[in-house]
Amino acid sequence: MPLLSGCSRGTSAQDKIIVTGSTTIQPIAEVAKEDYERRNPDQVVLVSGVGSSAGIENVSSGTSDIGTSSRELKDEELDLGLVDTPIAYDAIAVIVNPSNPVTSLSKSQVKAIFQGAITNWSEVGGPDMEIGLVNRDEASGTREAFAKIVLDKERFDPTAVILPGTGQVRSVVAQEPRAIGYISLGFVTDDVHAVAIDGVEPSEATVVSGTYPVQRVLHMFTKGAPTGLAKRYLDFVLSPDVQESVVRDAGFIPITAKGSNGG
Repeated sequence: MPLLSGCSRGTSAQDKIIVTGSTTIQPIAEVAKEDYERRNPDQVVLVSGVGSSAGIENVSSGTSDIGTSSRELKDEELDLGLVDTPIAYDAIAVIVNPSNPVTSLSKSQVKAIFQGAITNWSEVGGPDMEIGLVNRDEASGTREAFAKIVLDKERFDPTAVILPGTGQVRSVVAQEPRAIGYISLGFVTDDVHAVAIDGVEPSEATVVSGTYPVQRVLHMFTKGAPTGLAKRYLDFVLSPDVQESVVRDAGFIPITAKGSNGG
C-alpha cells in the first residue's frame, strides 16, 4: 500500500521513490526531487516531511524507500538493518526575538533555560522579563539532537510550548519578545536572531572548524545497502551539483566540506 498518493503520472512501483521523514531535510529532498525528475522524466520521487522518527519507522517497515532524519539512530533502532548515508552538516541555532538584547549565551545557560532552572531574562543579562520556552514535539529529530547535545539527555521543562514544526517555532519567536526556541541554521531568517553559544555564532565556518558546539549530521537511511532507484537518488543528492547548490541554498553545509577544509 503506497504511503503517498496524488501522483499525476502513470507510474509503476519500479519507477517511484518514496522519501519521508525530517522536516529539516525536506527542503533538500524536495529541490533534489525536482532536479532529479527533470533529468529522469520516467521516474517520480514522492517527498513528505513527517518527522525523523516517522521517517525511520517508514523505511524500516518498507513503506518508504528512504527515511530522512536530522538525528542519530536511537539504541532501539540500531538493529533495524538500516544503512546511513550522511548528506549534510547542520548547526542548531538558538533563536530569540530581535527585540531581545541578549546576543550570547553559554551552553550551560541554554541548558538551564530549557530545563526551567533559569526563568527570567534578567538572569542572563537581559531585561526583567519572563522567558517563554518554545520546544518541539517528541517526534522531532531536532529536539532529539538538541536534547543530546545541550541537555545531556536530561528532561526539558514540561511547561514549554510544544510545536510540531520548525516554521511554527520560528514564527512564534518572531512574534513574542519573551520567547526562545531552537531551529536548524538553514531556517534562520531576519525575523529572529540566532544567539552565539559560548561566544561562537552558528555559521558554516564555525561548523566546519568544529567550534560551534551545537551541530549535527543530516541522514538518509535505507533498509540495507541502497540499491536501484533509491541508490540513484542518493547518489544524485551526494553529487557536486546538489551539494554545492541545493544543500548550500537550503542553508546547510555540504557533507564534503569538513574534509575539504581539513576538519
